[in-house]
Amino acid sequence: MILLIIIGMSLATMIPRIIPAFIVDKLQFKGWVNRWLNAIPYAALGALIFPGIMTVKEGEPHIGLLGGLVAIGLAYIGLNVIIVVIGAIATVFLLTAVI
Repeated sequence: MILLIIIGMSLATMIPRIIPAFIVDKLQFKGWVNRWLNAIPYAALGALIFPGIMTVKEGEPHIGLLGGLVAIGLAYIGLNVIIVVIGAIATVFLLTAVI
């Protein structure tokens, strides 16, 4: 009985996740919808990262903000994401060590 419940719960969570993968390929969106959908990951990432930037070191939010600005600058010039992350981490590390 418990095995049937586990299988049923698995299907109930799996089906809503799999169906969009098959449907999205067949849908054609307008240009503005595609631009909006492409912006969602960046907005979500920003919402997740910003609170961490502000709390890098207690009482000194400028350290996190400087690290974030370095990341923005490196990303703006088109560097690889790994380089952007390493640059931001190095900036925060160095500022934390100095201050």
